Amino acid sequence: MKFCSQCAGQVRLKVPEGDTLPRYVCSSCGVVHYENPKIVVGCVPEAGERVLLCRRAIEPRRGYWTVPAGFMENGETLAQGAARETLEEALATVEVAELFAVVDVVHARQVHMMFRATLVGDAYGAGLESLETEMFLEEEIPWPDIAFPSVRFSLEKWFEDRRTGYRGVHFTVFDRRLR
Repeated sequence: MKFCSQCAGQVRLKVPEGDTLPRYVCSSCGVVHYENPKIVVGCVPEAGERVLLCRRAIEPRRGYWTVPAGFMENGETLAQGAARETLEEALATVEVAELFAVVDVVHARQVHMMFRATLVGDAYGAGLESLETEMFLEEEIPWPDIAFPSVRFSLEKWFEDRRTGYRGVHFTVFDRRLR
């Protein structure tokens, strides 16, 4: 950030009075610009024993498999965001259930929030951000080709929960870049 969104004055990184972290502060009007983590919402859509995955058509990690997920939009709930992302990426309608995985992706300044979801009907396909979509049994999932550690964590916990009957929320932290 170089300029203030309020007055177009130059900003500089400093710890504002009464704060403990460096923030961008406008040297003209004094406005403090806070940068906070982005929320990524997604779900693991299921139909019977299978889960729906999308092969990414966009960077990062083009060609790798993921669950339907993306950045939350203003004016929507977490669950609405997960349902919207599923419709956009997999052309599928889901009934979103409970939250089951939260991943702090510190280096990317993101928090990933994953829900359990049930596919409504049989329709799914590749949206604009997907090369293809496919339903997988656990043993069929292309584990080496999963796009992100947060997706792998979510899938592993989803299948583990299915075996054990656990219905709580799993938390983990990833604080390093891929490759």
